[in-house]
Amino acid sequence: MLGNSSSSSSPNCTLCSQDFAGGVCKILFMVFLIVAISLGNALSLLVFLCVKQFRSPQGYLKASLALADFITGVIVAPYSVYREVNRLVYGMEQEPSESGELTCYVIGPIFAGSTLVSITTIFLLSVERSIAVLKPLHKKVVITKRRTVWLILLTWALSFCMAVIPMLASPDITQQYNSCSNLCTYEFPTNKPPQSHWNIMLLYPVFDFSLLGSTLVINVITFSALHQYCKIRKQLGLESQGGSQLAFLDINAAKTIGILTFAFAAAFSPIAVFVVGSVMGYKWCHFAFYAFWILTSNSCWNVAIYSIWDPKFRLGVRELFGKKVLTSVSRGPSHSKEANSTSMAGVVVLKDMFCPDNT
Repeated sequence: MLGNSSSSSSPNCTLCSQDFAGGVCKILFMVFLIVAISLGNALSLLVFLCVKQFRSPQGYLKASLALADFITGVIVAPYSVYREVNRLVYGMEQEPSESGELTCYVIGPIFAGSTLVSITTIFLLSVERSIAVLKPLHKKVVITKRRTVWLILLTWALSFCMAVIPMLASPDITQQYNSCSNLCTYEFPTNKPPQSHWNIMLLYPVFDFSLLGSTLVINVITFSALHQYCKIRKQLGLESQGGSQLAFLDINAAKTIGILTFAFAAAFSPIAVFVVGSVMGYKWCHFAFYAFWILTSNSCWNVAIYSIWDPKFRLGVRELFGKKVLTSVSRGPSHSKEANSTSMAGVVVLKDMFCPDNT
């Protein structure tokens, strides 16, 4: 009898240890993403807001993109770690509290809104670069800092309004912590068949892929114009003149934005498949985790793309930290002056945004 009980409990212990090991691996993966997303986008924000050469419409758009990703790293992912640690400590039987459900009603729309802000900002970056290449003489008239800031504010407002539309459109759609995706997501009641108004959830993949498709078309047009420009300059033998530097910067900026577009499209495609499947009634638990966390990991890809493809960003990082190193070495009166200027950086940026001088 003793031998039978030990043999029957052995598989259960093995399963428990496997579940525990899998939970620990998930938590470590989430913590790694939190650190990478938070530090990477904090660096991007410092460069885009504190380095003078990035105080431009394109720099403000990239700062908006970095802020959306930073929010994912400091708000969305940490709550998932908290819930998973509680699950390992208290077990699977722990029921979510009312405060936990209310928290998801905040974190879920933040995650959805940040995702919509990201794709909309990438679209605006492509439009800005296309105007700069196709209509360089009209760039400073059409693309101003003030217009860019108002577009950014409008983008954030519309994105977060869209994030709460499903819950307002249907009382059956709620926000709950999903044990499969390990994130706060939109949930349908399991005891009701899919209804027609649940198709409001298809708004996200349709909206995102429409913007992604438009962004890809704009990037193709921009690259075609740059290729034609470089070809004409080569035929005329003007490569050695200083004007070719402008083409080099435009090519690198357009290439960076194109890579951002492809990276976001690759990260969002699994989510689109999952949303469509959920509306049709399919339950893909394992696929949900990979789909949602691939999209979450996209928040740390942008700084890597900037570091590899954008020499202007690398120069900004060296300028930012080089200035701090020189300040720490020089222990004279200039130290207090530099510290004072650093503390006023936010005020200078806001003044430059809303009260630009001839931009």
